Amino acid sequence: MNEQLTTIYFIRHGQPNFDNHDDSLRKLTRKGLQDSKLVTMFLKDKAIHSIYSSPYKRAIETIENFANQQQMTITTETLFRERKIDDVWIENFNQFSKRQWQDFNYKLHNGESLNDVSRRMLIGLDKILKNEKGNTIVIASHGTAISSLIHHFSKDFTYHSFEQIKSLMPFVAEFIFKDKTCLSIKVYNLFTGEIYDYPII
Repeated sequence: MNEQLTTIYFIRHGQPNFDNHDDSLRKLTRKGLQDSKLVTMFLKDKAIHSIYSSPYKRAIETIENFANQQQMTITTETLFRERKIDDVWIENFNQFSKRQWQDFNYKLHNGESLNDVSRRMLIGLDKILKNEKGNTIVIASHGTAISSLIHHFSKDFTYHSFEQIKSLMPFVAEFIFKDKTCLSIKVYNLFTGEIYDYPII
């Protein structure tokens, strides 16, 4: 009897325009829009059943080219949004990010910890695995949000691992599940073809 596997491709958005400090409305740069075609190339032969996305503009823009070519609709899901840092813009993002990876409960006054992000991403994932069992689907999301999910299943994914991929915009993280058990996680560098394999622990 064949195992019914569910494949989820989490897509990290392309290069955003950081001149816009509104996290939900920040669009892709011209380069980001161009690089979104790498996502289309990667997915074109994957027989995608459904497309979901964070409601944030840059995530939707990253998957729009593929969705338009396939004449598919994009369903937005707020659970897949990026981690909220705070209500104010912070300048030293790298220092803040490193501290969060050192302490998964650390957060600013009106922000989210990595544990907070992981918990809501898992709620969203649970809904997907229930409704899309056996399908191959796409979810456009964000670097930290996706990384927190990778870490949940693979404790080998550390701050160093995050540093390796945080400049990749976009990247693809492939999760394969049997029912609700994660069997494998791979991250694809769309620029070089390199593949990072994270063991499930």
